[in-house]
Amino acid sequence: MTVSYNKLWKILIDRNINKTQMRLMAGISTNVLAKMGRNETISMDSLCKIAEALHCGLDDIVEISSTKK
Repeated sequence: MTVSYNKLWKILIDRNINKTQMRLMAGISTNVLAKMGRNETISMDSLCKIAEALHCGLDDIVEISSTKK
């Protein structure tokens, strides 16, 4: 399974919000933000906080794809 937060980064650019501002708005830690920068998995709680802060759905901020063929 691979995780990509490219959709989130695009939303932030479109809304002129930097990652630190988003982190503070959502109330997530710098560790969570660092994991996202490396496309690592984070908790559903953190994803929900981000989606709520940005008024969007989970599918708007994260893309999960299977590595199995």
